[in-house]
Amino acid sequence: MTSVGDRQAAAALAAPTRISGTVWAALAVVYVVWGSTYLAIRVVVESMPALLSGAIRFLLAGALLLGWVVVRNGPAAVRVTWRQLASAGTVGVLLLVGGNGLLVIAEGTVPSGLAALLVAVVPLWVVLLRAVSGERQGLARVGGVLLGLVGLAVLSLPGLFNGSGAGSIGLGGVVLVMIGALSWAVGSFVGTKLPRIENAMAASAYQMLIGGLGCLVVALARREQQHFHLTEVTTRSWLALLYLVLVGSLVGFTAYSWLLQNAPLGLVATYAYVNPVVAVFLGWLVLAERLATSELVGGLIVVAAVCVVVSTERRARAR
Repeated sequence: MTSVGDRQAAAALAAPTRISGTVWAALAVVYVVWGSTYLAIRVVVESMPALLSGAIRFLLAGALLLGWVVVRNGPAAVRVTWRQLASAGTVGVLLLVGGNGLLVIAEGTVPSGLAALLVAVVPLWVVLLRAVSGERQGLARVGGVLLGLVGLAVLSLPGLFNGSGAGSIGLGGVVLVMIGALSWAVGSFVGTKLPRIENAMAASAYQMLIGGLGCLVVALARREQQHFHLTEVTTRSWLALLYLVLVGSLVGFTAYSWLLQNAPLGLVATYAYVNPVVAVFLGWLVLAERLATSELVGGLIVVAAVCVVVSTERRARAR
């Protein structure tokens, strides 16, 4: 999940209607990779502090991506003004500290599949933010948002009534994921309004570096370092973290960035409701996670709502 510039969106809209095999392959990468990151995060926090692991992930991924941009495009591609750097920092903090950071903390108690279903409402929050900023929204789009809010309420029922659900889910973890999803939506929204770095890869690298530093500061403030002992980190947590750095942050973003320039935006946006399905399946397959009936019903409602919003967005851009 990364904010995009108007130039990329315009290029996506101008893409040919014929969908090539390469586009479908890249889309499959985004579906599987971003859907699997919820499982990987769940495994990482089994033996690593939440925000410290996030700091390591984004600082490493940001440094690798920035170095790759320099090698591929030269040093000029990563030169930025202070205003552009401040904009990247704002977006990075909202996305990676507020959005991903709260998600990582919550996944200490919330199953990865349920977390993905809760995060799936990000497109709905974006619609609400656009409405608040004065953009007119169609009736179908507003209906999709309202349907999504109903789905959120149903998803929250186990925590509201007995503090338990699949895997003894507390309401606090659910609320953290919701706040994180809202922070991600705000970051995605304001990212289209602030001065942007021309090179999209460089912009993402700076966002990850500043977001990683933000995660580190908050982790130190939470005294997570006192509970971080290298000898206690399991091999599978290290492997999951490596997967998040190399595959989740680098491969996934690269495929997504390429899609924005070579595929219809409406098609690319389908990741928002495919990722939760992948996450729920992997959580069941690898961690034997089970979702309560209310959570499955609420998840289906959320996915249906996002389908409505994305389809109306696609039709609006096609006109």
